[in-house]
Amino acid sequence: MVIVILGPTCVGKTKLSVELAKKINGEIINADSTQVYKNLDIATAKVTEEEKEGIPHHLFDIKDITDDYSIYDYQLDCRELIDDILSRGKTPILVGGTGLYIRSALYNYEFVNDDNNTYDDLSNEELYNRVVRLDKENNIHKNNRKRLIRALNYMETTNKPYSKKEKTNELLYDTLFIGLTTDRRILYDRINKRVDAMVKSGLLEEAKRIYDTNIRSKAVMTPIGYKELFPYFDGSSNLEICLDKIKQNSRHYAKRQYTFFNHQLPVKWFDVDFDNFNNTVCDVLDYINK
Repeated sequence: MVIVILGPTCVGKTKLSVELAKKINGEIINADSTQVYKNLDIATAKVTEEEKEGIPHHLFDIKDITDDYSIYDYQLDCRELIDDILSRGKTPILVGGTGLYIRSALYNYEFVNDDNNTYDDLSNEELYNRVVRLDKENNIHKNNRKRLIRALNYMETTNKPYSKKEKTNELLYDTLFIGLTTDRRILYDRINKRVDAMVKSGLLEEAKRIYDTNIRSKAVMTPIGYKELFPYFDGSSNLEICLDKIKQNSRHYAKRQYTFFNHQLPVKWFDVDFDNFNNTVCDVLDYINK
């Protein structure tokens, strides 16, 4: 069996995953698209060595911030790990908030390597026109370059129209989806306080090191917590405004996560008892052992 622990940011997924792993002979697989990168630690709330408590953790810190790492790459890596962990009689525990990563690993989705062709010589309009010639039923906006490239690579690799790409609900593994949730007001308060705690833990220093590299890759610009501080470092905004932006973007991200999980995955939700987290652990264990 595969266990998935999901939920919005700042709800206790890391803590639950470690507690479960200790009790059900588990190993943890990262399902957060930003935590695969090295040196992106504080803003991404990456699990620390102390928090791991000796439990094996996989797909953390496997790429440099200059590397590309696509959902296609994650699908291959995660499935290989799941099969390996299961073959050793242990329980794979996916933990994270990137819903599409979770779906890609566990469902019978067909992806292709987006690195096949980047079409750097084509404008967005030229990309769009080529997609339309191959697939008149596509609904991709002509300014969505990333999806246009993905569609062209898919069609060139499979000889199938991208609009007919199979959207399957076929699970490849026996899987339980466990979601952690709480009242929105409590969650937003926790998000705000976490950002303040991140600052005390060195967020500004971490973000400044990244800013000084002048690297603006997907790895740098995707997480919440770095790009929002760049205006402070270049003198175009004050720190309070930038930190408020991090909090605001984090709250908005939590909303999007709820929307995806509720529409795309068969989640069993558990209200987190933050006063006595062991109650939440016991509730989840009871559900797993039914």
